[in-house]
Amino acid sequence: MAASGGRRGMKAIGEALMRSQRRTVTYMPRPGDGSPRAVTLLPGDGIGPLVTGAVVQVMKAMHAPVYFEEYEVSGKMDKVPTEVMDSIRRNKVCLKGGLATPVGGGVSSLNVQLRKELDLFASLVHCFNLPGLKTRHDNVNIVVIRENTEGEYSGLEHEVVPGVVESLKCQDVQVITKFCSERIAKYAFEYAYLNNRKTVTAVHKANIMKLADGLFLESCREVAKNYPGIKYNEVIVDNCCMQLVSKPQQFDVMVTPNLYGTLVANTAAGIAGGTGVMPGGNVGADHAIFEQGASAGNVGNERLVAGKTANPTALLLSSAMMLRHLQFPSFADRLEQAMMAVIAEGTYRTKDLGGTSTTQDVVDAVIDKLQ
Repeated sequence: MAASGGRRGMKAIGEALMRSQRRTVTYMPRPGDGSPRAVTLLPGDGIGPLVTGAVVQVMKAMHAPVYFEEYEVSGKMDKVPTEVMDSIRRNKVCLKGGLATPVGGGVSSLNVQLRKELDLFASLVHCFNLPGLKTRHDNVNIVVIRENTEGEYSGLEHEVVPGVVESLKCQDVQVITKFCSERIAKYAFEYAYLNNRKTVTAVHKANIMKLADGLFLESCREVAKNYPGIKYNEVIVDNCCMQLVSKPQQFDVMVTPNLYGTLVANTAAGIAGGTGVMPGGNVGADHAIFEQGASAGNVGNERLVAGKTANPTALLLSSAMMLRHLQFPSFADRLEQAMMAVIAEGTYRTKDLGGTSTTQDVVDAVIDKLQ
């Protein structure tokens, strides 16, 4: 009886949360803005088809004004097929599951190829506490924005002689440029300004990498002068990781070079609830790809694939970001509110969140909340 009452109580909390988040939609569309938009869909490897399939079901259930052009792409391929690149360039928006990245062997990552060819220079990961999901830290709400095309991910390395590899990381000033540093800094400050964020923190290692990271900091400082209403500060990446795990609430928007951003984003995601719930995307001037925000290290987890128990939360929240990017804000709000209500209620959760639900169980619960 008590357990039943507890479930009813959690359901009431979820419904109250949805009511509290409802607002009058003030977005005034232009004529024709409601026309369905084509989105390139790449299910990817491992759990990818499970979580992208979840998004497709939810979009269909809410009658979202999008339709998908689906292509089979695997991280084992040498390069992204031409027809896929043509589709993304034509549609300008892509939703993708994880693509397995080979470790070693000289095989290029398709994720990196996509970012470079489409000039998706800004990677954004939103790490925040979800209502009802218990974590070590409360009141975490961090946005990590990293430069996506330079730094270590430039892949400038070669074998000098057998057994000796020279890797040109940040010590070569050509790898971190003023143009790209200013571009990512401006994006971070614009994001903060447009989303009512108060602080931008630049993460660096300029005490050692004096030229490359020094150039990055110089660019951030110059851009910061144009945003007097936003506080700007800097933190060395070593100290940043320690501060993240001890007091993450002090961070708001973080802007980083490429490699540091990967480390910082995954650390922040782990603090806020895990990679399975953190949304994200990659954006450039003309194109955007939305995907699970933090590392898709579980992409090849055979147990998740066999049991169909992958967590679809991160990609569902990323698809809400996509809907907002496409200027369909009310659909984004509905999807986010339904997802939050399911998490808050706590009845349907996958194993990584302490539950026993399948991917489909979570999808069905979200669709039920949409009604």
